Order: sequence, then C-alpha cells, then structure tokens
Amino acid sequence: MLLKTTTVLLCAVMAAACTSRLPADQARWLQPPQAIQLAADAAPRGVAGVFAMQVKAVGATGHVVYLNSEADYRDQRNLTVAVSQAAARQLEARLGAPLTRALDRQRILVRGAARRVRIDFVTEGVLSGKYYYQTHVRVTDAAQIQLQ
Repeated sequence: MLLKTTTVLLCAVMAAACTSRLPADQARWLQPPQAIQLAADAAPRGVAGVFAMQVKAVGATGHVVYLNSEADYRDQRNLTVAVSQAAARQLEARLGAPLTRALDRQRILVRGAARRVRIDFVTEGVLSGKYYYQTHVRVTDAAQIQLQ
C-alpha cells in the first residue's frame, strides 16, 4: 500500500512539473480581473501584489499619467495604473520616450496595492450624486514598473 501511494504521489508531482511552463514569479502575478475582484473584496483597504497587464490606453490629467488595461478606462474590467508626475519623469528618463509612446501596447509588471476608487460624476462643477468604481494601482516611484 505504501509503495502504491508513493508511486501515485511521485507521478502526480512529475506530471505537475511537466505541465508547469510559467516562471515561478509569474504564478504570483495578478491579472486585472483578479486585482479588481480582490480590491473589491478588500475595500476600503487595498490588496498588495505584483500586477501584470498590457497597456491598452494611456491618458493624463493634471499631474497623473494613467495606464489602462482596457481601451475604455470606464470599463468595469479595467485596471488603472496611476503614475505620479515624479514617477512619470523617472520612467521617461529610463525609457527614453514619453510614456504615451514608451508604454502604449506594452506588457508591464506593477508592484503596489490595488484599491477600489470611487469616481463621482460632476456636471458643471456640481456633484450629480452618481458614481462608479475604478480599480487603481498608484505608482510614486519608477522602480514599481517593469517592462515584461
């Protein structure tokens, strides 16, 4: 019986090793749907991790550059990486181009915390009472972002 159990266990371990083609770190990377779900579950706290995504849209407002996992930043499946002005300058120096060009359509890894953020609709400077949620990972240091 012990020999049979050991043989079955050994076969299972070998089969798992043969089917695992991902680097060990990649198994710990969170994809946008996972980040969004975990952030919603943890709200109002965030969830720390390393997030993997393809940048499908880049935008900027004020002093923040937004890297989005979906073409439409309002899409409920979108994970937004909000890059501070200082971190954007560091990244542009490192990458040798403006972020709108350097990161558009690139696969990136982002270290940080995903948090659910309430976005209020404003009409002519007045809160409308309507809102929706986005999930953001805030980046304040260029070292938080790596090209994949």
